[in-house]
Amino acid sequence: MSEKLRNSAKIALRDCLALKPGEKFIVITDEHKREIAQAFFEIGRKMGAEAVLMEMIPRQIHGEEPPESVYRAWLVSDVFVCPTTKSLTHTRARENAVKAGARGATLPNVTKEMMNRCISVDYRKMEERCNKLCDILTKGKMVHITTKIGTDLTFSLEGRKGEPDTGIYTAPGSFGNLPAGEAYIAPLEETAEGVFIVDGAMIGVMDKPIKIKVEKGFATDISGGKEAKELVELIGKVGPDARNIAEFGIGLNENAIFTGNVLEDEKIYNTIHIALGNNAHFGGVVDVPFHMDGIIKQPTVEIDGKLIIKEGVHLI
Repeated sequence: MSEKLRNSAKIALRDCLALKPGEKFIVITDEHKREIAQAFFEIGRKMGAEAVLMEMIPRQIHGEEPPESVYRAWLVSDVFVCPTTKSLTHTRARENAVKAGARGATLPNVTKEMMNRCISVDYRKMEERCNKLCDILTKGKMVHITTKIGTDLTFSLEGRKGEPDTGIYTAPGSFGNLPAGEAYIAPLEETAEGVFIVDGAMIGVMDKPIKIKVEKGFATDISGGKEAKELVELIGKVGPDARNIAEFGIGLNENAIFTGNVLEDEKIYNTIHIALGNNAHFGGVVDVPFHMDGIIKQPTVEIDGKLIIKEGVHLI
């Protein structure tokens, strides 16, 4: 295990999660992320926490619930980190642990390189940007997104709340991703209309953009290359609710780069993302074991007619 990895884990536990001696600290992982999990466990133990490392069989899809034994241990923890192959972010287990007062972060498909590159950032600066955008999202009613290559999508935000992913999760019940850096919201179901073209990443970094036609809040037609075909196949395994327009997010991490790993890709500064599937755990009503983000480069974003981002450049 490298000293860089240990240092990244230390920054996360000290600066992002404020882990304290004696706190019940759980690391949830699977065999593919064992080394990263071990780094968190070792640093947590050195910081005086009551550290527990739980390794489960890798989940099959993002949003699949963990085993009952993991769920129960998670529910009584004070602090958690979840370096796993598939995301536990949009699960009832994570939601209930946070409701019970646990604070922490999920790290779906995190890599050592990503830890070293993206954990050490100016969190206060990112927090300021994130909170400003979340305020705009919460107050906003209608979003219009366009790109030069053909995205033209509108949807309502009526009654929905912007969620900050600042990387600072020090209050009981606070939660987000690590690496961090996005402001996101659940669009109002059945209001999205138009088309969006994913040209950054979705099924890894893509050879050919995915074009997604949207009607009444659902993706009705998905076209492109092999990535589009794979996306359709994944949706087919879950059912029609996987086509729900679930999330609108704005990337805010200046250290993030395209790697084909959505955990980092969706945080890239000057990009946005539109997700399909589950939004029940951040203000929506669609609860399905599927959540897939599509990253869009150089977007122009208007909220209630006010230009927020122009061709990828933030204007606020």
